[in-house]
Amino acid sequence: MNILVTGGAGFIGSNYVRYLLDETDDKVVNLDLLTYAGNLENLAGLEDHPRYRFVKGDIRDAGLVSALLAETRTEAIVHFAAESHVDRSLDAPGAFLDTNTRGTQVLLQCALQHQLGCFVMVSTDEVYGSLPAGEPGFTEETPLAPNSPYAASKAAADLMCRAYRRTFGLDVRITRCTNNYGPYQFPEKLIPLMIANALEDKPLPVYGDGLHVRDWLHVSDHCRAVDLVLRQGVAGEIYNIGGGNEWPNLAIVKRLLAVLGKPESLIRFVPDRPGHDRRYAIVAAKIRRELGWQPRQDFAAGLAHTVQWYCENRSWWETIRSGAYRDEYARLYGPGGRYADG
Repeated sequence: MNILVTGGAGFIGSNYVRYLLDETDDKVVNLDLLTYAGNLENLAGLEDHPRYRFVKGDIRDAGLVSALLAETRTEAIVHFAAESHVDRSLDAPGAFLDTNTRGTQVLLQCALQHQLGCFVMVSTDEVYGSLPAGEPGFTEETPLAPNSPYAASKAAADLMCRAYRRTFGLDVRITRCTNNYGPYQFPEKLIPLMIANALEDKPLPVYGDGLHVRDWLHVSDHCRAVDLVLRQGVAGEIYNIGGGNEWPNLAIVKRLLAVLGKPESLIRFVPDRPGHDRRYAIVAAKIRRELGWQPRQDFAAGLAHTVQWYCENRSWWETIRSGAYRDEYARLYGPGGRYADG
């Protein structure tokens, strides 16, 4: 199959590109604009792979997307490309709406015009909003109730996918996943941020009381799930992907410090961000039942392997943490920053 992967230089997208090249015979075109979270070092070693091609470009550029689909005879799109950091969406909601919603619509329209066989929309559990403690996890029937500009832009994109399915008959399948962790994750996200700060003996900023709960899934398990939806999923269906592995943020941070042999005195509680969802949890019964998927990665082993990866690849994240990323980090968490303590 000829597959166009959007956002394939990001964290999950690059892991999926590697999955396709390792586990299938598919030809892969990776379309990525290389904004702050896109990094070609995530794909180091693939430059000369006979079944892989990278194209720098914008998913909002209909002319480029259309030409690329025709040239490569694309049969399916797996759509990861998105602005994805909630903190950034609080300061620049328009950019998230433009990329995540309008960009998705451009891709859908091009897919329709070129009569693609399948469009997989990689979404997020954040479209469901916040889940009270003690309640069962989100199902595919849970009403959408996004609470951040990021989540709202993704929910709008999901609804656009639904519209293209119902109105035009396009084969669209939506996945909604819990928090991912693993290699190549941009170091503004919780786990890599805490690992990197601990390795440099810097304070570890934890929002509020640190008791916000997330369901964690290794990125390799997510990639397998997305690929099953691509190959065996049903047009028009939504598939929740979750690990059944809920942890408060503070517990994750303390566990990382223990693995690294660093003191808990490095933890710094900072004011909570606006609209911070208290809990996410997914019921993944549908994808388990219908497609036979289940997580393979044990959390303790996966977390230890992730810590080891960041320890062994310091040059990767040290480069990212310089320059523009460093300035953004200081603006958010540094003295006088938006989320600075006090």
